[in-house]
Amino acid sequence: MTDSYLNFANSPVGSKLTQALGLPTPIVLERYEPGAPVIKGAVLLGGGGAPQMLPALARALKSVDAQTLAHAQLPQWTPIANAAGLLTGRWGLEGQPGEKLKALLFDASGLDDSSQSDALYHFFHDTARSLLPCARVVIVGRPPESCASARKATMQRALEGLSRSLAKELKKAITVQLVYVAEGAEDQIESTLRFLLSPRSAYVSAQVIRVALPVGPSAAPADWTQPLAGRKVLVTGASRGIGAAIAEVMAREGASVICLDVPQAQAGLDEISARVGGTALALDIGAADAPQQLVAAALAQGGWDVVVHNAGITRDKTIANMKEHFWQMVVNVNLSAQERINDALIAAGAITSGARIVCVSSISGIAGNLGQTNYALSKAGVVGMVQSTAPLFAAHGVTINAVAPGFIETQMTAAIPFALREAGRRMNAMGQGGLPQDVAEAIAWFASPASSGLSGNVVRVCGQSLIGA
Repeated sequence: MTDSYLNFANSPVGSKLTQALGLPTPIVLERYEPGAPVIKGAVLLGGGGAPQMLPALARALKSVDAQTLAHAQLPQWTPIANAAGLLTGRWGLEGQPGEKLKALLFDASGLDDSSQSDALYHFFHDTARSLLPCARVVIVGRPPESCASARKATMQRALEGLSRSLAKELKKAITVQLVYVAEGAEDQIESTLRFLLSPRSAYVSAQVIRVALPVGPSAAPADWTQPLAGRKVLVTGASRGIGAAIAEVMAREGASVICLDVPQAQAGLDEISARVGGTALALDIGAADAPQQLVAAALAQGGWDVVVHNAGITRDKTIANMKEHFWQMVVNVNLSAQERINDALIAAGAITSGARIVCVSSISGIAGNLGQTNYALSKAGVVGMVQSTAPLFAAHGVTINAVAPGFIETQMTAAIPFALREAGRRMNAMGQGGLPQDVAEAIAWFASPASSGLSGNVVRVCGQSLIGA
């Protein structure tokens, strides 16, 4: 669906009028185009205390062929960057800001005490006005729960407040993320940096991501433009909307895609499977025998490498007015079916070691929503399933993560009454709705073979919605 206000506000006449009236002017987001570099523009490095992540960051930035600069408070970056084969320089001269920047990358892993927080103030105070539209900010720290001292844990947890506030302050469609990297997992950060620094993460902001020791095989893809080459990917609910976008992005990334939807959606299913060069599988995942049918289909193909649980339904009513079968139907399709399918596939060895399971939750499961007690329960349950099963599936070399979309422009949101639709679009830091592609890009990041260090994460694709945590 078209966002008429976004288009008007970015037209020559509309831009002048919205500025004259003091109306918000959301920026058209930069989104990934095949063949584009990870990032176009300079990345400025900063750090505080005794930064621990700089060598790993240098290797990752070299891999993406980034142009880097060092803030005055981080003179140690230059020799580290040079050792990694990066050309770099110092940003700004004699207290004056330097060139405009496409990204800020701050290594906060060495901050051991709140008294060291001034390093954050000076870095972001100096650079906030120098960011280009659609720029990226990434803060890297250590998981508070694993810190050796209470004071370090306190300081690392404080980074969450900083990152979320920056995401609201910087505007201009600039995203801000916090990445906690476990000790020993430094070399697992590349896939996450590639995603967060690139236009692929256009509608992801103010998120906290945990990178841990790898689960199962860990290897960078031979070709980063086709990271899923040779991989077999199941996408449920693939006949339209977000599911179709997921299938398209998976195919673009090199995967062989199995597109699944209910038999009633056969026409759309055939269309998307033909478009992505995949195969169609008409099946109701809520049926009692669905797990066994999927096990048989997976084993017949030698096992699946990625399972994307996108299929979901709504049957909205306040709980006082809701029929029991509406409750049961939504919980069964959106949550219980995923549990049964995951358990069956893993027990039968129908997904490979190093496989990825990616689930689609919702902001409704995080913040709740009027008239959606059944849906919110099911989507919050998906979050619980991801977090509770991640350590169990790790024993099988399988990761599990989830994305939680906010307002996404689909046929479903197009049917929402105008006033509610406009509120959904504007009540986020980006001032607009997301696109199905935005959800698909985040899923592709989790699905990558280089994302072995990511499991148990739930990342919102909501433009930093003002609703929920």
